[in-house]
Amino acid sequence: MNAYLLYREREWTGGGRYFEEKNIIKDLGLDTVFWAASRDVIWDGDKVAALGEPDPFLESTLRNVMMVPLSDAGEINYRQEILWDCFGEEGFTEELYRFSAQVLTQWDGLGRKAGDKAGSRNTPRALITDIHVLRLFVTSLNQLKELLAGYRDRLRSEGFRALYERLCGEFPEELSRNLERILGEIAFYANDREHGEGVTGKMVNKPRIVLGCSLADGLKLGDFRLEEVDTEVRKYRNPESLLSRAQNYLSGRTKILASIPRGTALAAQAEQLEYATVRYIVSCCEPFLNAFNGFFAQLHLQAAFYRGAVNLKHHMERMGIGYCRPGAGGQEALRFRELKEFVMGIEQRRNPVGNTCCLDGKNLLIVTGANQGGKSTFLRSVGIAQVCFQCGLQVAAESYESGIFPAFFTHFTRREDSAMNSGRLDEELGRMSRIVDHLGERSMVLLNESFASTTEKEGSVIAYDIVKALKEAGVKVLTVTHLLSFAQRMYDEQKEDCGVEFLSAQRMEDGRRTFRMAQHAPELTSFGLDLFEEIIGAQFSG
Repeated sequence: MNAYLLYREREWTGGGRYFEEKNIIKDLGLDTVFWAASRDVIWDGDKVAALGEPDPFLESTLRNVMMVPLSDAGEINYRQEILWDCFGEEGFTEELYRFSAQVLTQWDGLGRKAGDKAGSRNTPRALITDIHVLRLFVTSLNQLKELLAGYRDRLRSEGFRALYERLCGEFPEELSRNLERILGEIAFYANDREHGEGVTGKMVNKPRIVLGCSLADGLKLGDFRLEEVDTEVRKYRNPESLLSRAQNYLSGRTKILASIPRGTALAAQAEQLEYATVRYIVSCCEPFLNAFNGFFAQLHLQAAFYRGAVNLKHHMERMGIGYCRPGAGGQEALRFRELKEFVMGIEQRRNPVGNTCCLDGKNLLIVTGANQGGKSTFLRSVGIAQVCFQCGLQVAAESYESGIFPAFFTHFTRREDSAMNSGRLDEELGRMSRIVDHLGERSMVLLNESFASTTEKEGSVIAYDIVKALKEAGVKVLTVTHLLSFAQRMYDEQKEDCGVEFLSAQRMEDGRRTFRMAQHAPELTSFGLDLFEEIIGAQFSG
């Protein structure tokens, strides 16, 4: 049995991750996204009352799933359909996540271990555990079937509909009834059969086991086979009481049964026969147990992804940030309307400025302009959106359409710290070398102020050589730069190339920043005097 809620025809394995995913997480600030996914937003009417306690499993699930990109539009659409079902039925999403967690918690209480298989341990205690696990599976699958049936008319996605159909096909009513009957017949073995003195009124199960056998030479019994197990529920009484003695006396005269005293060799043999009989019955259920052995863990992980996505949706609504279902276009596509930097919105608790661009057919974007004009924020917004899009999540924009780039890389400037074994420029060149080694057919690289750790002249030469080589190799490159010589040289050479776009951070005549990007030739200044006047000039005037 498979959940198939993340992929149409396979379960989650965690393979195919982004190269150097830690750099992507750090450069784009995705730790904030994982944190937000782990915390409920508690509403009081239209206002936020509080945030719930973090759920570490939701955080780790989003951290894992978001770092494994989907490879084609069909996979993305499949996951998005399920996601939009979860948005429309948030109560169902919560129930599914909570239910799967409860099943695993109960299973953990029974000693679940990774890699264990039903019936692999041949001891009476293990047999009792297997009976309880069998009962847990049967009960839980019936509950899951009821949950899906209750929302069946409201769930439109292929994923949820197929899950319900698979469950009905692999766990039909007839199988459920047969397993319930078997559990009833062997329930005596999993119950407490040792009773202390003075215990009265407890219901215990007394089995009647019928075995068939052949007669071998010397009238010896051989070829045992199980014919029937019939459980009779009888009321337990103190065996020393007068009523019990009378009942035993009458039973002995009306039934041809042998009473075997405890502690005798014959009693031990009877117990061994009882164990072997029940072990045989449970072993017949092993195919069922093995078929569903990994199902609940997969269901819990996959439900957690959508539960975390609902939390992200609530955090967007909390900040007044709109979201959309992004679309997969051709490899030349990249267009968006009112795209916002979601991470900054959460961290600063405000609705950030959005940007609208059409970069279709552009495999190189160079962004220049005023300091603190929103250039890096703009680049991060594209990176965050691309990661969300490629794992099937919603994007913080009115609309977003892009090609699919499984080979996705970020190269943001870093501050020099004690963890670096060399200077900043050597560290940057080393990271770029590793990126080049892992480029593929569908690659996107985001460069944020790369190679600015050396002189303007040297940095411009390095940036020009690398960016031009990436462009000629068919890599989609988006770069923010303060290397004005590099930007101007690229503009002079590529301004007639329809595959290159130049944007600039808007600056009003009075020096105010709008934090919006606009088509513009590279500017020969970053307007640092604006910031000097704003910060230093204000101190003197004060």
